[in-house]
Amino acid sequence: MFPRLAFAGAHDVSPVMEKLSAYMAEARNRALPDHVLMETKHHVLDTIAAMVSGSELLPGRKAIEFARAYGGEKVATVVASKILCGPIEAALANGQLAHSDETDDDFTTGGAHPGCAVVPAALAAGEQFGISGAHFLRAVALGYDVAMRAMKTVGPGMKETHPLVGTVGAAAAAGCAVSLNAQQMRWLLDYAVQQAGAGIGSWRRDTDHIEKAFVFGGMGARNGVNAALVVHSGWTGVDDVLSGPNNFIESYNSKADPAGMIDKLGEVYGVTSTTLKKWTTGGPIQAPLDALQKILQRHPFQANQVKQVLVRVATSAGYTVNNRDMPDICLQHLVAVMLLDHTVSFRAAHDKARMEDASVLRERVKVNLVPDEELEKLIPLRVAIVEVTLNDGTHLSERVEHVRGTPENPMTTEEVVAKARELMTPVLGVANNAKLIERVLGLENAKDIRELRPLLQRLVAS
Repeated sequence: MFPRLAFAGAHDVSPVMEKLSAYMAEARNRALPDHVLMETKHHVLDTIAAMVSGSELLPGRKAIEFARAYGGEKVATVVASKILCGPIEAALANGQLAHSDETDDDFTTGGAHPGCAVVPAALAAGEQFGISGAHFLRAVALGYDVAMRAMKTVGPGMKETHPLVGTVGAAAAAGCAVSLNAQQMRWLLDYAVQQAGAGIGSWRRDTDHIEKAFVFGGMGARNGVNAALVVHSGWTGVDDVLSGPNNFIESYNSKADPAGMIDKLGEVYGVTSTTLKKWTTGGPIQAPLDALQKILQRHPFQANQVKQVLVRVATSAGYTVNNRDMPDICLQHLVAVMLLDHTVSFRAAHDKARMEDASVLRERVKVNLVPDEELEKLIPLRVAIVEVTLNDGTHLSERVEHVRGTPENPMTTEEVVAKARELMTPVLGVANNAKLIERVLGLENAKDIRELRPLLQRLVAS
């Protein structure tokens, strides 16, 4: 009478799930290739820097207030504070901190900010179980691997993928941190994807970035740690959420192939396919700022010499950053700041008051954003063309296809460190910041991830 239900109960574990769950269970003991290890440390440092700097912004302050009010068992660190709380709450708070603005990493294809969920989840679970630095880094790398494949398998745009990437990536990282076996990893994925479909696109209307920080970072980190801990405690679930009736893949995209979840697994690492942002701004603004900086380096000029700036970006990118109220995702405003400062610092990108400054407004009216359908055809490649016309008639232009920090144009360790230093020094102080950077870059030698705790905390109570 109920053939589909009977089939669901008798369904075997698919080869895809067998391979994926085995890979996930073995990750904690599997050494990373040298270049992947270094890139993982880069993304951990970059995400920690986003957490620390985010503590100075409204979403970060609210995250710390939540953690302080909630209390709980003193197990895991809330970054840039003196607060210790339970691992689920710490993951939530640190995820909020990590995406308090647009500082954290993202997949170049769009639809995902993995680090702001994966790193907080691995840190919270890792602190509870006292794992080594090498184990922690492998957990983080696994989180990126699974997150990237989940998004690519279902395809960006089919549903809201930011919660999917955050939750699935965080669950994989936390599951590795608590050393789940292959069977438990299958149940972990079940609990992860059950939670992953909760986000909807209304976050785009959030002008305070608080809800956006939750959807991208806090919710995924919390969901992932929650999934790992309930399975570790003995909860069971569906053995294979990748196949059979009502499975995860078909719920997102009926035409998707579940084999995407294991495509080149162990060969292509998600963390090496993720962009580190040179500029602490929205993704579509990265390439225009790179282009304008190259023009300034090649032909220096002052703002008062500029007649017009034309910025061509893909239509979808232009929609995201066109005359927004928040400074770090307003293209016209940040181009005006670049004309004046010849750079865009973290402080400048988050100076709301400066959006009303007369000198900035004078330059902003010169900036014209042109959504370009030809550039839209190149998506997921975010290409920008910047054209500057000076008062004397000089015409300068630059086309950027691979922004600094992308896998095709990666940042060096020195550049990653310089960004982290700028973001964290005002909060942690010079000496503490230097120690933290050194410890993260040598994290594979740490016996216990909790060694980071005193370096992650503010020197004064917060």
